[in-house]
Amino acid sequence: MSLNDALQAHKASLCEALAVDDRERLGALLPELRSADIAEILEAILEEDADPPLALALLGRLPLERQASVLGHLPGDAQRVLAEAFSDERLLPILEEMGSDERADLFNLLDEDRRQALLRRMARREREELIRLASYAEGTAGAIMTADYVAIPSGMTVSQAMMRVRQTAPDAETVYQLYIVDGLGRLAGTLSLRQLMVAPPGERIDALMIKDVIRMSVDAPQEEVARRVARYDLLALPVVDDEARLVGIVTHDDALDVVESEATEDIHKGMSIGALEDGVSRVPLWSLYRKRVTWLVLLVFANLFSGAGIAYFEETIAAQVALVFFLPLLIGSGGNAGAQAATLMVRGMATGDVGVRDWGKLLGRELLVAGSLGLTMALAVAPIGVMRGGEAVALVVAMSMVTIVLFGSLLGMCLPFLLDRLGWDPATASAPLVTTLIDASGVLIYFGIASALLAGP
Repeated sequence: MSLNDALQAHKASLCEALAVDDRERLGALLPELRSADIAEILEAILEEDADPPLALALLGRLPLERQASVLGHLPGDAQRVLAEAFSDERLLPILEEMGSDERADLFNLLDEDRRQALLRRMARREREELIRLASYAEGTAGAIMTADYVAIPSGMTVSQAMMRVRQTAPDAETVYQLYIVDGLGRLAGTLSLRQLMVAPPGERIDALMIKDVIRMSVDAPQEEVARRVARYDLLALPVVDDEARLVGIVTHDDALDVVESEATEDIHKGMSIGALEDGVSRVPLWSLYRKRVTWLVLLVFANLFSGAGIAYFEETIAAQVALVFFLPLLIGSGGNAGAQAATLMVRGMATGDVGVRDWGKLLGRELLVAGSLGLTMALAVAPIGVMRGGEAVALVVAMSMVTIVLFGSLLGMCLPFLLDRLGWDPATASAPLVTTLIDASGVLIYFGIASALLAGP
């Protein structure tokens, strides 16, 4: 049985048990499921019925800590629906059990009146922390960091530090990496829990800690945070403010979420689709239409240039009708080669593997590779040209193939760099845009070569 089938079976069982208030059966089913699985079942229930009483009943059967965990796994829209259905008295304890980063994300989903009502009920320290975390701009390190970490004042002995770990570990997101701060809260160093455990009890942590700490500014882009976590294989990355004070950490699981989100966004842009607020199965039909229609309409008008090119060479086409047979093959090959080159460059720029400084080197490499690809494809199609139209047509097709593939590959390679210099997202350069540009150019190249080589005396 697949994971999806198993979840569907659990969902059906849970709904049946909730319908008849079978507490014994619920008590047997719920402990078997992980929080992420319960969240997926809740999401499916909410998709079927926007009115959430069944979802609320299921959530209410869980311990408070588990409710917070499940709510943290839900997408934003589902969180908002459930949060709006909760009273302040019920929502506040769940918020307090959530991790600080998840709490801030949920808080930002609520309307202003609800936020103020909840803030008035919170203790001063929790209220100030929530306001601070919720204030960071989306897409920055501050927006994805958590304030639940273990910080140890410098100057402590190992035994004192161990006592501090025991006191703060229950509320920490991770305890495997410890952070040492000075009297002003500035990040002074880092220390692994293993190092602390094997060190002599009376030794000072200042002598053990690593002072050259990999860190990020609170305003740094989230994709740069994720890239640094991956580059240095970090369990968590400390985040500091302008005065080098430690304000939070980004854990590896949050960095992984960023990687997934950024990759999804780039794939959508690569196919000329706007950013979706939610998954493709949950986004409203109007929103899905709106995100796709703009570029498609623009590309329709761009394709008119292909038609204009064909109309311009009507006499050449009439004289050699066999040329039409090869038109889709040639422009399709150029579009495929261009899309490949664009994809390689966009991904390389996204991972930091290549930059604008590498353009000249990459241009030379692409000339060699694209030329070789064009020659190989020309040799493959030339015999078909001989059979369909004779040696002259075969020569035109072969020369056009080399030229179009070379042009398409170079365009696909260069366009991401050009868009980057203009301040646009390079991902926009992928398949539809590159293919449309090469379609129009390929028509001109093909029939231009044909007119030159097949023109009468």
